[in-house]
Amino acid sequence: MLSVIGAGFPRTGTSSMKAALERLGFGPCHHMFDIMTNPGLVDRWLPLAEGVKVDWDHVFEGYRSATDWPASAFWREQAEAYPEAKVVLTVRDPHAWYASMQTLLAAGPQRDLPDDMPAEVAGVWENMQRLSPVLDHISRTMFDTDRPFREGLPDEESAVAAFERHSANVRASLPPERLLVFDVREGWEPLCRFLGVDVPEGEPFPHLNDGQTMRENLDRLIRGDEIDSPFTRRT
Repeated sequence: MLSVIGAGFPRTGTSSMKAALERLGFGPCHHMFDIMTNPGLVDRWLPLAEGVKVDWDHVFEGYRSATDWPASAFWREQAEAYPEAKVVLTVRDPHAWYASMQTLLAAGPQRDLPDDMPAEVAGVWENMQRLSPVLDHISRTMFDTDRPFREGLPDEESAVAAFERHSANVRASLPPERLLVFDVREGWEPLCRFLGVDVPEGEPFPHLNDGQTMRENLDRLIRGDEIDSPFTRRT
């Protein structure tokens, strides 16, 4: 059962949020990275591509919190399913977000991969391909476009408008005591105060880079090296 629901877009500090929530005792935290490395999770999400209602307890079985897409795209449904859960809307400058998303897409979904990929990277790529209907559904819903997610975002003006519209919808839909609008640059204090837990003493807030991590992991996989979890290190 979820205790914390992430409502922010990817590239708003969602990797940092996953690491922070798990450090604070709200883990495991569901993130796109989990889907990339666990093929069984893909099937839990596929019905949503067709607008089918899902059993959220099944989708999040084994997790106490969630952040990043696909989870954050369905924050409203989760907030209804888990009325006691708190919601964290991660935010950043929307134009910086747009540039960061373009970089992330180029590093991952849009990257040209060799035909003779190792089995590990082929498996990760297959997971993402299988999840494509869900990501395409999210893209259509969020950006009002028929462009497949893999082909990238719409123009900057349209994407930024969608980002700001999403943030406004979340803010307007939840009472202040249930919602934290959070920039990860603020560090531990506002997040811990909102969740009612102590600030980790002498421990810096985790700041992780999704795009850099994806590039590094794909490089490792292509070389045949073991994939690295971005959530066990800080940058």
